[in-house]
Amino acid sequence: MTTEEHVVLVDRAGRALGTAPKTSVHGRETPLHLAFSSYVFDGEGRVLLTKRADHKITWPGVWTNSCCGHPMPGEALDHAVVRRLSYELGLVAERADLLLPDFSYRAVMANGIVEHELCPVYRVLVDAPVAPNPDEVGETWWMPWKEFADAARNGLLAISPWCREQVPLLIELGSDPLTWTPASLDELPPAARP
Repeated sequence: MTTEEHVVLVDRAGRALGTAPKTSVHGRETPLHLAFSSYVFDGEGRVLLTKRADHKITWPGVWTNSCCGHPMPGEALDHAVVRRLSYELGLVAERADLLLPDFSYRAVMANGIVEHELCPVYRVLVDAPVAPNPDEVGETWWMPWKEFADAARNGLLAISPWCREQVPLLIELGSDPLTWTPASLDELPPAARP
């Protein structure tokens, strides 16, 4: 028997307000909830882009960063990143480095469905082949970071709204994603702190 996945609801200050079933929070009145985004890089500094599966509720068939998801109540965000990378992409990661501790966004699809997330951003380094889960990922694409960042920044590549907002912030960390300095865990919102 599987139990329904829950997300952590948060206030604007990042404090936990409770939980709700994941299936109930992505609609026209999506409450602010805790999530994460991750960017997977290989040893050459290429970023792994993923195309969201066509049956996803939010932004189906859209190119985005490597992996996004929600921590389970009480789960550390870096553990959630590693868990979802294994599930969505078949990747085994040793760790996830926190980059943007307080990123948040709200985006509305043409059909009115809203994403509204407090969404810290992580970097993961891997040296392994990708095995995408078709329930989550339609396609994958390894792209040199500079090429991707330039295309995203200049609107030459159609990507998810959260990825479009994150890329300029990541560019500010430096030109080489392999040398970005991780943020302190103390900078995470209260609901996301270990």
